[in-house]
Amino acid sequence: MEFTQEHEGLRRNLIKFIDTEINPHVDEWERDGIFPAHELFKKMGNLGFLGINKPVEYGGLGLDYSYQMVMIEALGHINCGGVPMGLGVQTDMGTPALSRFGSDELRREFLAPAIAGDQVVCLGVSEVGAGSDVAGIKTTARKDGGDYVINGGKMWTTNGTQADWMCLLANTGEGPIHQNKSLLCLPMKTKGVQIARKLDKMGMRSSDTAQVYLDDVRIPQRYLIGQEGHGFVYQMQQFQEERLWCAFSSLMAFDRHIDETIEYTRQRKAFGQSILDNQVVHFRMAELRTEVELLRSISYRAADLMLKGEDVTMLASMAKLKAGRLAREITDSCLQYFGGMGFMNETPISRAYRDSRLASIGGGADEVMLGIISKYMGTLPGKRK
Repeated sequence: MEFTQEHEGLRRNLIKFIDTEINPHVDEWERDGIFPAHELFKKMGNLGFLGINKPVEYGGLGLDYSYQMVMIEALGHINCGGVPMGLGVQTDMGTPALSRFGSDELRREFLAPAIAGDQVVCLGVSEVGAGSDVAGIKTTARKDGGDYVINGGKMWTTNGTQADWMCLLANTGEGPIHQNKSLLCLPMKTKGVQIARKLDKMGMRSSDTAQVYLDDVRIPQRYLIGQEGHGFVYQMQQFQEERLWCAFSSLMAFDRHIDETIEYTRQRKAFGQSILDNQVVHFRMAELRTEVELLRSISYRAADLMLKGEDVTMLASMAKLKAGRLAREITDSCLQYFGGMGFMNETPISRAYRDSRLASIGGGADEVMLGIISKYMGTLPGKRK
């Protein structure tokens, strides 16, 4: 993957924005349990950060995915996990299917204001009884006249308490479970949409996460994204971008955790020398840095192949699996070398330790990634070569 001056300019501009508009407020947002998504997204929309690879007709910049990748990676400069995750839902999790398959009318109504930062997006896929098992969702959208009538609920909905609309996956038919689902644009102020509660999470504290009830919610059928019955396929495609987002957004953060640990252990003295002078410590930092570079390589390779139009399902799953596991390994090792201070909430590594645990669960658990990889390898029962 080769980066041009334009790529580097985008990276510098976003990091400058983060240093002035995001990082000074992160501690406050973490204490409040929410960041002001409308305010922040509008500032980012004005600068073009929310539509880098989206069509110019709807306010995007129309650039290829390599520029989006640079933007995602730069989000790792944010001093928490919650704000980047909220941004990721807006750009790489809740809008790709609409951008790709939505009608012109639908994209003008929902995509354009998301790109501009005028509206906040959430993704309604997971349910209480269906997290990684997407095919097992129970929410229904039945036709009635010219409308869909929606009943059910969604769980672990990032941006859910602030969102203006939801990219909703629902059962719109009675056929096979992989062919009876559709994606719909659901305005959150529609009658029957109820924010049941704001969830209290271990980490990602600055990101608001909601449980949502849907009771006889009526929306026009024109809010359907693409073709009816194709929702499962569309969502699997969105998941590929979400999984690559997980990998790319972790790279700069991992480097930051390692750098902060090196600096702290260089200054911290014990038994007459700095902690860093112990071979076990500086060798461990070298091992972790090597792992980050390996993750960067597979992630960049996946992006390069995606730019060429190739199927990157297996590589994206590998990158996501590795990012989740490496997140645990890096934050645990770094926290250990911070000693007692690593256990204090005031230390950035303790926040990273809590925030990073989600990476092996959200967007498809590690076990789901292993299943996908095994399927592509032909080693699943009934799938063997």
